[in-house]
Amino acid sequence: MDIFTKILPLFSLSGFSGLTLGNITMLIVAATLLYFAIVKKCEPLLLLPISFGALLVNLPLTGIMEEGGLLYFISWGIEHEVYPCLIFMGIGAMTDFGPLLANPITLLLGAAAQVGVFVALIGAVLLGFTIQEAGSIGIIGGADGPTAIYLTVKMAPQLLGAVAVAAYSYMSLVPIIQPPIMKLLTTVEERRIVMKQLRPVSRSERILFPIVSTVLIGLLLPASVPIIGMLMLGNLFRESQVVNRLSNTAQNELINIVTIFLATSVGATMRAEYFLTFNTIKIIILGLIAFAFGTAGGVLFAKLLNKITGGKINPLIGAAGVSAVPMAARVAQKVGQEANPSNFLLMHAMGPNVAGVIGTAVAAGVMLTLLK
Repeated sequence: MDIFTKILPLFSLSGFSGLTLGNITMLIVAATLLYFAIVKKCEPLLLLPISFGALLVNLPLTGIMEEGGLLYFISWGIEHEVYPCLIFMGIGAMTDFGPLLANPITLLLGAAAQVGVFVALIGAVLLGFTIQEAGSIGIIGGADGPTAIYLTVKMAPQLLGAVAVAAYSYMSLVPIIQPPIMKLLTTVEERRIVMKQLRPVSRSERILFPIVSTVLIGLLLPASVPIIGMLMLGNLFRESQVVNRLSNTAQNELINIVTIFLATSVGATMRAEYFLTFNTIKIIILGLIAFAFGTAGGVLFAKLLNKITGGKINPLIGAAGVSAVPMAARVAQKVGQEANPSNFLLMHAMGPNVAGVIGTAVAAGVMLTLLK
């Protein structure tokens, strides 16, 4: 009896006493996501800390997300939009806009692929989401995780966990989702089209592009300046060739550190009471629709450009306009080589691929301007 009287107070102070069915369910969800990150290697750099953050926040009585708790402080950077913008600086430092500058028409493919964003937005409104929530859900179609997080924090923070998990999950599933859509919308003859080698891009063009882009987009859509500005600053680090230390830091140490904090903070939003809702299921379905329509929009517009240019553009590169750099470009290369083993589309696909990064950021700026 004495043993039980001693153990009972201990049990009441332990996490077991506060464990709910919701907590247990979310711990299973976190374990499943960890499995996909570690075993299946689905976007592990992001999915692993996201899933572990979800695990931490669903352990009862830890106080880890309460004021003064560890994740409470770490989450400051995501609540105040710091982490996504710093991630964009690193992305800019790693991005080569050369293929886009060599073939500027591919910028249109990056824009066309954003159709999925607005299709999902309309679908979300029809399913009962507010216009701000619908915008956050629609941006999943851009296949750009940092932009999805940035927009959702500003417009519908209560949906952050579901939107982020859907965005990064579909990014990792690009090689599975895109090829069937690409093959359905193109003929074998179109997939066999060999594109001409890209022209060399001068250093002056590379340096002027991030400066001019920031000014023009910033004047047109001031709300997009934080993400576009940081993206182009990182790219200017890279292309100026005078701040190699800054460029290397942005590409490596900085983006790695910020990724840890960003992804763990996103996982910390996946508390059972917020994540285990019917809306989460609807968001995941709408995210898939957004991604599918984005891929289709890019391919169909590339088919149109192919007709206009007299057969000079392989429609497969349009699928890369959804962003997901560089995976979507690699998928275009793979599908193209299946039809024509001597075809090399990778660098051509990188044009719409990096254009998609800009396109998604611009789409987010439009939503912030019109919907917030």
